[in-house]
Amino acid sequence: MAMATSPHSLLLQNPTPTFLKNPKLPFTAVPMTSTRISTTTTAKPISIKCAATTTPIQDLRPNPPESQDRVFNFAAGPANLPENVLKKAQSELYNWRGSGMSVMEMSHRGKEFSSIIQKAESDLRTLLNIPQEYSVLFLQGGATTQFAAIPLNLCKPDDKVDYVVTGSWGDKAFKEAQKYSKPKVIWSGKSEKYTKIPAFDALEQTPDAKYLHICANETIHGVEFKTYPTPKNGLLIADMSSNFCSKPVDVSKFGIIYAGAQKNVGPSGVTVVIIRKDLIGNAQEVTPVMLDYKIHDDNNSLYNTPPCYGIYMCGLVFEDLLEQGGLPGIEKKNKKKAELLYNAIDGSNGFYRCPVEKSVRSLMNVPFTLEKSELEAEFIKEAAKEKMVQLKGHRSVGGMRASIYNAMPLAGVEKLVAFMKDFQAKHA
Repeated sequence: MAMATSPHSLLLQNPTPTFLKNPKLPFTAVPMTSTRISTTTTAKPISIKCAATTTPIQDLRPNPPESQDRVFNFAAGPANLPENVLKKAQSELYNWRGSGMSVMEMSHRGKEFSSIIQKAESDLRTLLNIPQEYSVLFLQGGATTQFAAIPLNLCKPDDKVDYVVTGSWGDKAFKEAQKYSKPKVIWSGKSEKYTKIPAFDALEQTPDAKYLHICANETIHGVEFKTYPTPKNGLLIADMSSNFCSKPVDVSKFGIIYAGAQKNVGPSGVTVVIIRKDLIGNAQEVTPVMLDYKIHDDNNSLYNTPPCYGIYMCGLVFEDLLEQGGLPGIEKKNKKKAELLYNAIDGSNGFYRCPVEKSVRSLMNVPFTLEKSELEAEFIKEAAKEKMVQLKGHRSVGGMRASIYNAMPLAGVEKLVAFMKDFQAKHA
């Protein structure tokens, strides 16, 4: 990526450790007489500016040791993060890019953190091609908090809203909306154990509904919208927590997109809200200040102390996704991984089974069961011995679940598939 002058060029102008893939700037080696950095050495003063500079800040940190063996983590969230992102965060943990402090120690109103959050937003806008008429907010409380914030900000207590419920999270969003609006479930997959998504032309939408809410990918049940319904008169709102930044999305089709970060783009603690600006500023009077979008938009997500380190980590992930070529390439990789795993399940002659209708199977979360359910505990135990962990299904549905988010390498899925075939050979 070419670098341009911007308010957040502090991040762009500083060197990146050599162990990262595709470093933007060379690492400057500094002769050292000891493997330890003296805490008494007087360092030359450094002036840090958010404006562009042609002189990079010298990096005095030694290279970190090679990473230890890691497991393949199939957790649904918090989930695995890109290894090179973790290494970069590790290298910057003690002294962020010559600032003399960790990101965890920075004032959220200081120029250093301002450069971090501004670049994170800029890179996310580039990834999703977010139009300027949308605001990007970095909030707290998880997607679950947005179940309340959305009706509080968009509705009056008597306003009607529609919900399509394709799994547990859509159902929870509907139940929370009952406190602040008049929601109606216009379709539910509960009777079929949340294994389908409805035909959009069959949806009986409420004529004067303020919005239509969907969960774009149900983490627990493994059901994913491949296309999106068009509200007849209102707005389309989507919880994209578990497939956020896994593929390109036309943001302009939505009034609000919201997502917890802990599945695809960062650690737990950050919630991203992308909202059309004309929807901001109409919150109900009872809306708590921390749920009012206008408060956060007016203050650039800095009304109070935000989850600074989580936002920093999200920014590193966004940068990494851009360096991989953006979301079209990421989607291609995700499809390849999912196809490999689903083919193994479908080709097992019933030993493994995925209950989800094939046309709406998730690329992110793959639930499956064993024909012999008594073997499931052994499957999970034996997989863990092979360094494949967190394969146990959600407590509400049982079985197994492999979450294969962006950061899960193809090698992890290949190893799981090989294990599945070997396990079947031993127990069929």
